[in-house]
Amino acid sequence: SVKYNQQEICALKGSTVFMNGTFTHPEGLTVTEKFWTVDPSEKPDLSKSPDYSGRVEYLSTKQKQSSLKLSDVMKKDEEKFFFRIITNVEKERWVGQPGVQLRVTELHVEAPEEVTEGQTADLTCKTTCSLTDPTFIWYKNGRPLTTKTIKNNQLHLQTVSSEDVGSYSCAVRGSQHLRSTAHSLRVRYPPKNVSVSINPSGEIVEGSSVTLTCSSDGNPPVKIYTWFKGTISVGEGKTYSIPNIRSEDSGEYTCQSRNDHGERRSTAVYLNVLCMLMVVSNVLLSDFLTLTVLKVLLMETHLVDLTTARLRMNMELRDQIWCQSI
Repeated sequence: SVKYNQQEICALKGSTVFMNGTFTHPEGLTVTEKFWTVDPSEKPDLSKSPDYSGRVEYLSTKQKQSSLKLSDVMKKDEEKFFFRIITNVEKERWVGQPGVQLRVTELHVEAPEEVTEGQTADLTCKTTCSLTDPTFIWYKNGRPLTTKTIKNNQLHLQTVSSEDVGSYSCAVRGSQHLRSTAHSLRVRYPPKNVSVSINPSGEIVEGSSVTLTCSSDGNPPVKIYTWFKGTISVGEGKTYSIPNIRSEDSGEYTCQSRNDHGERRSTAVYLNVLCMLMVVSNVLLSDFLTLTVLKVLLMETHLVDLTTARLRMNMELRDQIWCQSI
């Protein structure tokens, strides 16, 4: 007779599985051959079957015990395995019943495709049969997760945020190389990191063109952008352009980004439009001196009135001084 330690085994595809059996036989008989088979009628030796070539090894630690080591388990290996005994007496041969049923499974992550920020989410590492005392390991973007709550085969995400976006997979300790297919988790959240950039950067002079660009991160992507000068709405769109800018366009500008889950406004950027002073004089000045005066006035006009600007020139002029675009 033959007794099996387990009558059903669940194994991961690609793993190595062991099946153990012990046997007894009447006294006076000599066991001449013992092997494992999947066909109790034909009774072929697995170690000689092309389907199991290089994957089968027989182990025996005791005289009346035999173990089958099956490597690189495949889905087609889902069969019943039997231990076969042949003795020196033709009629004294046995196939141990009921055999060992092998089930083969792969790991699969079951989880929502998308969740909203602030909600909870549970990811489950699923199998098609019950593994023996498995310890599950979870990975995010290929790296083991150590700071999340893992209970049995579940990964619990409490108060989901955009930080949880990523690709999740699972494995069983001892077979970490046999991971599940990755599952991508998307998180819906309102706009974040809203900022405004100015082009061109640097000094802005009357008459030039300026473009403000709004950048933000959100899921779904932001489609509605509103521009404000102070508290007044001045435009919409990802960019806001001011051609032929004037000194009255100076002020604080903000961008408000909005998607289906909320809105957020950027910190303010200040546009400081500088006024170019032109000097018309009947006093002949050298080109160098004229350029120097114009540069000084360009830098100082937004700080002082025209009278003060004249005094700073430290010269008597019967000129007209006014602000005009260049």
